[in-house]
Amino acid sequence: MTTAILAVFVMTFAVVFGNSAADPDLLQDICVADFTSATKVNGFACKDAANATAEDFFFAGLAKPGLTNNTFGSLVTAANVQKIPGLNTLGVSLARVDYAPGGINPPHTHPRASEIVYVLEGALNVGFITTANKLISKTISKGEVFVFPKGLVHFQKNNGKVPAAVIAGFNSQLQGTANIALTLFAATPPVANDVLTKTFQVGTKQIEKIKSRLAPKN
Repeated sequence: MTTAILAVFVMTFAVVFGNSAADPDLLQDICVADFTSATKVNGFACKDAANATAEDFFFAGLAKPGLTNNTFGSLVTAANVQKIPGLNTLGVSLARVDYAPGGINPPHTHPRASEIVYVLEGALNVGFITTANKLISKTISKGEVFVFPKGLVHFQKNNGKVPAAVIAGFNSQLQGTANIALTLFAATPPVANDVLTKTFQVGTKQIEKIKSRLAPKN
């Protein structure tokens, strides 16, 4: 039953989001991304269609849960044009997000796409914040769906005692992700401390402590 519902979700996503893609429309049947091309375009140059294969349109990476033993207790496995070259110019992509108990996909934005999630397992507290600073949130469970509008800050948190997972759909081949905490506290070169202390109304020691906790692990 769950497999059938997921199939309907994916088909509906493809039809609805495919007809309202955030990316430019394609001008040919296929445009498999040529990652070796030196040509710079908005997206990726096409390789010769005569050289396209089934592997250009295939990805098995969403079949298994991702490892969540990290700082946030979650892992996003993307199925975008960087993993599936055949998605180039098609204006759609997917991702799988796995959450450990207590794990969070922390507040972030997708500058190039709206997002729709379908819960595979568990339950999540999800929400987004509008430009009027209104929080819209809900707890969603297995088989349920929630939508995050393009560009708005949003999050998902597993408050349960068991792992959770979702499949996410985007109306872009490469939605982009700006993690708010990492953007501000782990940028390279770093955001100046005086910018952060003034913004968050805290002292330099607190800022340095947050930066140290979010610094990449070697």
